[in-house]
Amino acid sequence: MIKTDILIIGAGPTGLFTVFEAGLLKLKTHLIDALPQPGGQCSEIYPKKPIYDIPAFPEILAGDLVNNLMEQIKPFDAGFTLGERAETLEKLDDGSFIVTTNKGTKHHAPVVVIAGGLGSFEPRKPLIPNIANYEDKGVSYMIKDPEVYRDKKVVIAGGGDSALDWAIFLADVASEVSLVHRRNEFRGALDSVEKAAELAKLGKIRLFTEAEVVAVQGKDNLESVVIKHNDAAKGETFLEVNDFIPLFGLSPKLGPIGNWGLEIEKNAIKVDNSYDYQTNIPGVYAIGDVNTYPGKLKLILSGFHEAAVMCQSAYQRINPGKRYVMKYTTVGGVEGFDGTKKEAKKEVVQSILA
Repeated sequence: MIKTDILIIGAGPTGLFTVFEAGLLKLKTHLIDALPQPGGQCSEIYPKKPIYDIPAFPEILAGDLVNNLMEQIKPFDAGFTLGERAETLEKLDDGSFIVTTNKGTKHHAPVVVIAGGLGSFEPRKPLIPNIANYEDKGVSYMIKDPEVYRDKKVVIAGGGDSALDWAIFLADVASEVSLVHRRNEFRGALDSVEKAAELAKLGKIRLFTEAEVVAVQGKDNLESVVIKHNDAAKGETFLEVNDFIPLFGLSPKLGPIGNWGLEIEKNAIKVDNSYDYQTNIPGVYAIGDVNTYPGKLKLILSGFHEAAVMCQSAYQRINPGKRYVMKYTTVGGVEGFDGTKKEAKKEVVQSILA
């Protein structure tokens, strides 16, 4: 049983910043996320896409934003349960909660914060007959450990950042990498498109554009794929492969959270925005894109604000009757659970009056 002060469901930017705000209040945090790494969509879907509306950053890549947040929360020693989906919520007699994941990992906390972005993510699967027969037998919808593909023949399908980035990365890992996209134009970052094109010229990536994988074949495990070209004159290409990885993005769903008795409106969780973003279940909060209220703006900076307000309410719930005086970090500094402290240098001014 994992015990913490605040259990955060969702390790995207809002969930990560919650760790910082809770840490300032000396509250321990633990995060659950169905994805294999922190960062949510910023890490999984568009790590190299620039974001322009983060205060003090005229432009920052989504992946760099996640890296900065991870560095910012490092002193607060947050725990992570990654690659597991929050499945059930049980409220105990003392008002605290037990959240169990789909893999049976139990978490106990007096406060639960749902910061799941647009919800849990499920891969968008291509409409290929019998593809389900080869899932985990050569067909995967996300890459968790690149070393799995060492010295193997890999086909990646997709035209976004994930497809481009992984094709580029695996070019130095796999024995053969093929990238298949339905169009000539890619939707990824320009530097990734140029890098993939350069690797194609060098023969390190086989590039198939205006084409798509239409069939997967094999006895027990995946053995080959069939690529159909838009140009009928080119017909079809048959490739012997070990692995096929369609990277068509992720589809957001509330998933099991939708069955927790929360008040839902248009696939989002209704909260009390006039005070603390608490749901209809006392002790359960929802912040970031997963919540809804009058005037809601689905922006990362809105999630950051909601995290700060929510943590103040969570502190009072965890420490009833205990008075907390908020201090600005410019005054009180930032004191980590590891004993580190950041604070403004104290200047000693000697009076010139005798």
